Amino acid sequence: MLLLSGNEAIARGAWESDVRAAFGYPGTPSTEILENLVTYGEPRVYCEWSPNEKVALEAAVGASLAGVRTLVTMKCVGLNVAADPLMTLAYIGVEGGMVIVVADDPGMHSSQTEQDVRLYARLAHVPVLEPSDSQEAKDFVKYGLELSEKFRLPVLLKTTTRVAHSRSKVEESPRVPSSFPKEFIRNPSRHCPLPLWGRPMRRQLQEKGQILSSVATASPLNVEEKGEDALGIVCSGISYQYVKEVFPEASVLKLGFPYPFPDELIRSFAAKVKRLLVVEEQEDFLEEHIKALGIPCDGRRYVPACGELSTEALRRVREALDGTPAGIPAPRFPLETLPSRPPVFCAGCPHRGLFYALTKFDVLVTGDIGCYSLAVFPPLSRTDVILCMGGGISMAHGLEKAGEARKVVGVVGDSTFFHSGITGLLDMVYNKGTSLVVVVDNRTTAMTGHQDHPGTGRTLMGEETREASIADFGKACGVRRIRVVNPYKIQETVAVLREELEAPEPSLVISQAPCPLREKRPLAPPFQVEAGKCRECHACLKLGCPALEKQEGHVRINPLLCLGCASCQEVCPFGAITPAKPQEEEGSHE
Repeated sequence: MLLLSGNEAIARGAWESDVRAAFGYPGTPSTEILENLVTYGEPRVYCEWSPNEKVALEAAVGASLAGVRTLVTMKCVGLNVAADPLMTLAYIGVEGGMVIVVADDPGMHSSQTEQDVRLYARLAHVPVLEPSDSQEAKDFVKYGLELSEKFRLPVLLKTTTRVAHSRSKVEESPRVPSSFPKEFIRNPSRHCPLPLWGRPMRRQLQEKGQILSSVATASPLNVEEKGEDALGIVCSGISYQYVKEVFPEASVLKLGFPYPFPDELIRSFAAKVKRLLVVEEQEDFLEEHIKALGIPCDGRRYVPACGELSTEALRRVREALDGTPAGIPAPRFPLETLPSRPPVFCAGCPHRGLFYALTKFDVLVTGDIGCYSLAVFPPLSRTDVILCMGGGISMAHGLEKAGEARKVVGVVGDSTFFHSGITGLLDMVYNKGTSLVVVVDNRTTAMTGHQDHPGTGRTLMGEETREASIADFGKACGVRRIRVVNPYKIQETVAVLREELEAPEPSLVISQAPCPLREKRPLAPPFQVEAGKCRECHACLKLGCPALEKQEGHVRINPLLCLGCASCQEVCPFGAITPAKPQEEEGSHE
């Protein structure tokens, strides 16, 4: 018996089910799946951080066509990137089983949107499974691989932040080798969806969907739990856990295999209860279909459509349903007594210097998805719009072409540049844009936990490899003005930005310094504020560094937080910030 998070359980399930190749792009809440899978011993699973989710899925398709079982991982917005190959893959099908794990993020804990992968399943006409705990997360991987091989379809496995990161007991099993062909079998009429062959593929996909509806009805993943007939609840995923806590007396239909819809099972369950309630996060996916079957039910009338569900939310639903007091316990610590903790760059973060330098110019800044998204907040307030990965470059180009009078700066991170920034830069150069592009290169995929990418020179398998150069990609795209700056040297960074903002052609500035959290060591000894020199101008506080504090009205530097980046020393106009004296030296003056 193991105590595993949902992500750890998925990794375990993949290993036990003889997955041979796994591909993904890091994104919370899915990241830890491949990070755990790569640690399993012989036979070792080939694991890869791909440049983006589209590439990950395409590579997995190749491995599947060679006959091996494959796993693909991404977060909800990553499926937007991988949607193109997914739609066609449903037509041509797979050989070795393929499970695509997509981690939705209700409540937007770490995502720019709420999305529901079940809608993609319906669009692509592929099955979707939805575990409610870690044991199911492991078991559903095996079930999904077997289902995939039987119907030659990719299978989506929908998790959520709560399932991915919550821990529960898991029964481990030995690895069971699977049988698969040893080589790719040529069959153009099946693998090439040209119109001649694609049309019958579409009909076959429709036929598979009808069969799968019957399979879902009989599937052990869909469970009917008998309770009182006054109320029946249809639910899936983590919603089941909340339902069992708040409505223990109700009859429950838990759909672990919600699509294709198990119509006969739903009809049978609905006929046994007097009132039917659908409890689901995000979209009213099940409710809409149940109503389309002609079955009266409630759902969005009572259950919130936005954000993450919880036992507290369902207690309010229960109160609205039958007038029972919600009985929500008061928080242990009243929120008004807790100190505010706004999101800020870490102490010593190299991005701080770059965005501080941008505050010196009247420019528009189109940002991107990563740690540097935090530049939108005060005191830096130096990002004006955020859309999606790679969008920082493309939006800058569009603003310029629309006639924006101010200069526009498009910002992306290093991992994001390789993910989807290169094509935007190519577009800008090709179409004669003149915006400034800044790549904040901290040598890692920092926001999701310091994963490697093509620019780090190391693979997920721990192997040294060629290190892709952002500057070389810039040259290949046709950029002639390429500058590399050290963002800790703020005045030099300001000077370079000034020159490039005045350039009549596109420029690429690479702000390069490693993430200190990944380096796990300070940059230099901590600094201190000399009270006799400080004029309380608060110029240093405009950096937004958490190591800079106000205590009894005076600025001080917390030596436990300071990493010695010296940015505050550089912006202080009075020389009041100096290297701190060693503790023993301070003691000798007492």
